[in-house]
Amino acid sequence: MKLAMISFTQRGSRLNESLSRALSLQGCDCTAFAVAKYAEDCGLEPLTEPLADWTRRMFTEMDALLFIGATGIAVRSIAPCVNDKLQDPAVVVMDEKGMFAISLLSGHVGGANELTAMLANLTGAIPVITTATDVNGRFAVDVFAKKNALSICEREIAKLISAKVLDEEKIGLFCEAEVIGEIPEELSVYERCVPGSTGNAAEEISTGICVSVSERPQPYRNTLHLIPNNVVLGIGCKRGTPLEKIEAQAEQALFSAGVSMKAVCAIASIDLKAEEEGLLAFAKKTGLPFLTFSAEELQAVNGEFSASAFVQSITGVDNVCERSAMLAVGEGGRLIQKKTAQDGVTVALAMKHWEISF
Repeated sequence: MKLAMISFTQRGSRLNESLSRALSLQGCDCTAFAVAKYAEDCGLEPLTEPLADWTRRMFTEMDALLFIGATGIAVRSIAPCVNDKLQDPAVVVMDEKGMFAISLLSGHVGGANELTAMLANLTGAIPVITTATDVNGRFAVDVFAKKNALSICEREIAKLISAKVLDEEKIGLFCEAEVIGEIPEELSVYERCVPGSTGNAAEEISTGICVSVSERPQPYRNTLHLIPNNVVLGIGCKRGTPLEKIEAQAEQALFSAGVSMKAVCAIASIDLKAEEEGLLAFAKKTGLPFLTFSAEELQAVNGEFSASAFVQSITGVDNVCERSAMLAVGEGGRLIQKKTAQDGVTVALAMKHWEISF
C-alpha cells in the first residue's frame, strides 16, 4: 500500500513520524508530510503547496491517505476529489493524541477499514468503522471481491446485494472455481456449482453472485458478475501486422471462448516479437503486461499443441500462441482456447489455476 500521511501540529507530527516507521515495518510504502513549521524537527517532508493541491495530487498517486488532525480538515480537503468508491483511495483520520482512528472513505475496496484496524493495533487507538456490514458482522461483497482480486461488473447489483444482506435475505453464489473456507450463512450455493452442495437451485433466489471468467452466465434474475484476473492471451503474428488486426483477432478469440476482457491479465508471445509494433500498441491500449519467452523456453513447455512446421522454421518452435500462453499462466494452468488464426494473427487462451476463499 502506498500511503501518504499528513500532520498539522507538533504533537501530531511526532505521531506521524513514529507511525511512518511502524507502518513501513508492516509493509506500507509511507511518505510522511507535515506543515513546514514542524517537518524538519520531526524528520518529515515539508508541505510546500496548498493542502487542497496536495490532496488532489495524493488522490491520484497514492492508495491511501492518513490525516493526523481534525476530521473537518480531512473532509474539506478531500471533498472536491471524491468520485467513486471503487476508485478513490482509502482515507483515514487520527487525532493528534492517537486516541481514535476513523475510517473515512473507501472503507472496503480502498482498504480504509483495514488500515484503521492496523493503526488501532499499533497505537491502542479506538477504531471507528461505520460501514453497515462491518457494524452488523455481515458478508460484504466488495470485501470478498477485493480479497479474491475479482472485478465487480454491475455496481448497482452490488449495492442491491449489500442491501439484501442487511435485510437478512439469502444471496445466491454460483462459482466456477474451487471454494475454500466456510461459506458465509448469507450465501446459498447454486446446487450445480459445488459437488455435493445442498444449496438451493438458482431459480429459487432472485439475486446472486456469479464468479466466472465470463459475463454471459445469468444464474439469477439479478446477477452480479465477479471476474477473476487469470487469463493470458498468447499471440503470434506476421511481422508488421497492425494493431487493428491483432485487436480484432484477440476479441474474436475471447468471444468464441466466452471470456471477458476483464479476465485477461497478460499478453504473451515469443521474444522475436518483443519489439513488434502492433503487439506493443495492443499492450499499451489494453494496459496489459507483454511477456515474451525464448524459443527454447517455449519448446520446453509440456502439453499437446497445434504444431506448425512453417512456424518452426521461422521461430524455432512449433507453436507460439499456445505455448506462450501456457508458459505465462504457470504450473496448474490449462489451455481454454486452442489456436485460432486469421489475417496473419494467431491467438490462444490459457487460464491460471484459481480458487476463491472466504
